[in-house]
Amino acid sequence: MSLVTPDFGLLFWMVIIFGVVFFVLAKFGFPVITGMVRKRSDHIEESLKKAQEAQEALENLTRESRRMTEEARAEQGRILKEATRTRDQIIAEARQKAQEEADKIVEHAKIQIAAERESAMRDVCRQVSLISVKVAEKIVKKELDSSEEQLALIDRLVEECSRSVLKN
Repeated sequence: MSLVTPDFGLLFWMVIIFGVVFFVLAKFGFPVITGMVRKRSDHIEESLKKAQEAQEALENLTRESRRMTEEARAEQGRILKEATRTRDQIIAEARQKAQEEADKIVEHAKIQIAAERESAMRDVCRQVSLISVKVAEKIVKKELDSSEEQLALIDRLVEECSRSVLKN
């Protein structure tokens, strides 16, 4: 039975050895172990704090990124509207300028046509006058004395013809 129940001497030395080991551990081992545990705990707390700060910074960056994206989209929309307005304005100005140029060309053509028509009418009247003078000359059987008289008569007849044509 000595194996199951220890003797008093054995028990005494076991308690003394346990006390010495406990004292040595309490003096030298436990402070190191608790220091390491405290250090590890502080490190974990600091890491958690940094992770929380990083999470907050990430959320702030995400919000800032969304805000900047929204601003960029708004700016893009504004620029597109401005470009569309400018394009429409340029097209309108080009159309107006083209219309003005076309009107000028048409007006110039009308003036030129009127001048050509008047010139043609004068030529026709002059030719009619020449024919009339020749016919009158043959009828009267008399030639006018000088070419100056013929030209004066032709000019007078052209003027009369022009006035009568312009009135019609």
